[in-house]
Amino acid sequence: MTEDTSFRLSVTIDAPAEHAFAVFTEHFDEIKPHEHNLLSSPIARTVFEPLVGGTIHDIGEDGSVCAWGRVLEYEPPTRVVFSWDISPRWQLETDPARTSEVEVRFTAEAPERTRVDLEHRHLDRHGDGWEGFLGLQSAGGWPLYLERYQAVVERLDRVG
Repeated sequence: MTEDTSFRLSVTIDAPAEHAFAVFTEHFDEIKPHEHNLLSSPIARTVFEPLVGGTIHDIGEDGSVCAWGRVLEYEPPTRVVFSWDISPRWQLETDPARTSEVEVRFTAEAPERTRVDLEHRHLDRHGDGWEGFLGLQSAGGWPLYLERYQAVVERLDRVG
């Protein structure tokens, strides 16, 4: 029997797919908790560069930068794939062969409703201790991001 080296989570957003995709990529700073930090300085903001080859990086209050993800595929409004360049020791991983991938798909279920499927896969590429990343499917990991994402969509709908 082989071990599952990925996990999947889904959420339904009350918004068209184009808007759901845009909020995820353009408001990632509001989705990612600033407490999730590899910098020695508090995070001022998180940037999601919306293009293949772009990075996802945190900028510290002191100006330091931590690029912890690379945008591998960018296909608005249906999907985005980025790397998880963090080791099981919660340090930056500089070897792309030892990183996992996060794919987020946006599927229109109705004109104003989108299913968002997140898959974090190839966790075993991280080597020893990769199993610890299975904990990202618990409350403080990706479910928290999806919960915050849903709240940002709702807030923007009330404002806009």
